Amino acid sequence: MSLSIQTNISSLIAENNIRTNSIFQENTIAQLSSGYRINSSADDAAGLAVANKYRSDTAELTQGVLNANNGVSALQIVDGGLNNISTIIDRLRTLATESASNTFNGSRTTLNNEYQGLLSEINRQASNVNLNTGGSFNSNLVTFVGGGGSQNGAASVQANGQVNVDLSGSHSAVDALGLGLSLTNIAGGGTELSATGTGATNNTIRLDDTATTFLTSATQNFDFHIATATGNTDVTVAVTGGASGLTGSAVIDSLNTSLSQYGISASIANDGTLQFGGNTAFTATTTGVATGVAEAVGVVGNVVNTGNYSLNSSTGAGGAFAAFTLGGGTSASETVVFQNGSGSTSVTLDDTNAGTLDQALTTLNTALNGTGIFAVKTADGANISFQSGSSFNVNETAYTAGAGGGTGNLFGGTGALTVTKPSAAASNTGNALQALTLLATAVTNLGLVQGTVGAGINKLNYAVNLAQSQITNYSAAQSAIRDADVAAQAANLTKAQVLQQASLAALAQANSAPQAVLSLLKG
Repeated sequence: MSLSIQTNISSLIAENNIRTNSIFQENTIAQLSSGYRINSSADDAAGLAVANKYRSDTAELTQGVLNANNGVSALQIVDGGLNNISTIIDRLRTLATESASNTFNGSRTTLNNEYQGLLSEINRQASNVNLNTGGSFNSNLVTFVGGGGSQNGAASVQANGQVNVDLSGSHSAVDALGLGLSLTNIAGGGTELSATGTGATNNTIRLDDTATTFLTSATQNFDFHIATATGNTDVTVAVTGGASGLTGSAVIDSLNTSLSQYGISASIANDGTLQFGGNTAFTATTTGVATGVAEAVGVVGNVVNTGNYSLNSSTGAGGAFAAFTLGGGTSASETVVFQNGSGSTSVTLDDTNAGTLDQALTTLNTALNGTGIFAVKTADGANISFQSGSSFNVNETAYTAGAGGGTGNLFGGTGALTVTKPSAAASNTGNALQALTLLATAVTNLGLVQGTVGAGINKLNYAVNLAQSQITNYSAAQSAIRDADVAAQAANLTKAQVLQQASLAALAQANSAPQAVLSLLKG
């Protein structure tokens, strides 16, 4: 290489190496002081993108673990409430069993007072754990734990990262309404009513015959007229057998699914036939099915709740109910006085308030509200049945016939009317026996809810275990990409320092090299 004064190549080479060694030393010091191999995008852009995804997934899962643990805590609170409600139901069954015995000589009213108080306590506790009907937990509870795999898209993340505990629907509510107990009582004045009672015909089919299936490929309709707190309700309950038919107990279950909300229950009587019961004023009828098909019950006529005191308008002196209409003149006018332990109530019917059967029912029930006496349609829907759980008297005090074609008739003749006492078949234990049936169902339903809650707790715990495992593995994957190898970088720091010092010494030598040219110029 030629000697030159203008350009010192060796010095330039030394300077370039000093710059390179300085960068190497700075990068090494940055890794050792931060603990990261990647301190900026320039260090490893592709690696940084992957590491950031792992870090983001870890952050999501960490919060997801907190979510799941909070969910477990909430469900454990619910589970404690369910255990307590289960204990209350045990007491309800004890009280109902005591009242259901004919040898009980105490006060069923006292038993029922405690029974009703416990139903209220069930409602309070169900609301307290938010699992009452329509409560905030009476829904599909979704806990987002995360870890759904973001590489599969947002929809997959949401679907795979959620844990569902389905407590929605009335069957998951554990208040008295949800458990089917809201209308039960264990007071005296029984509610048993066999369809073989007054007015019923052809009810000879034994539902307790386990060798028989009923309503194979057929449907049987039961038409109920029911007195409720808000007025009369007409309900048709269809029992459908399907291709394989139904067992007798399945027929009862199908009826009770629809009737329990009205305080009416179906069961199998001692003689194996169908019976209805309830502390509700009701009438019922059913239509037969095709010949040769084993039906649930034979054709039932004008059945009333014979557990109640009752009086039908069709049994009055004037015969069946007739709407009060003007015709070409004036309608009839009829005044009837109802009396029981709470006092007397007078009702006057004419064309202004009883122009139709439904209008007359509304007028009568409005006036009788709070007396415990109810007016409900007879099973044929043409007349009115008055029913009450306690005795009452009816006296028609005035009747004025219509003029010029005017009509109207409830009883149609003045004087006292005969009220039928409860059927002898409706025993003092009827309410309690009905309550026991519904309590047994409530125990089963509560157990199903407890099973759902318990399974939900386990699902969330399993989700936490998976999330913790993913947090560990994602952190390890991020570390492998992003963390510095401290041992290697410590060795690199020593190397960088030696190279830097050597480069500086070499630069000093390179800078003094051009002075050798002066020796050529000496004379």
